[in-house]
Amino acid sequence: MEKVIKCLLLKNNQVIVSEVVEVEATLGDANCKLINPCLLNGDDLVDWLTFTDQNEIMVRSDDMLTVVDPTSEILEKYESLKYWLRLYNEAVY
Repeated sequence: MEKVIKCLLLKNNQVIVSEVVEVEATLGDANCKLINPCLLNGDDLVDWLTFTDQNEIMVRSDDMLTVVDPTSEILEKYESLKYWLRLYNEAVY
């Protein structure tokens, strides 16, 4: 299955760049799986939830204002960050 990388504007005005997988859920439950989510901070991408080692986060689509395709520049930054984080984690763990 091909990766679907999106920019998500959340209701709290954070922009998250992540691989997104929709999952079936009952009304009100989390129905989007974010894989390796990053926070867009100005022109930089940083880890979104630094207090956890999880790389798959479940969120509700109700918490999003919109979902759009990233620019090629943002997509390149995202892929680069995920590459270096994977290398770091392999070296540390």
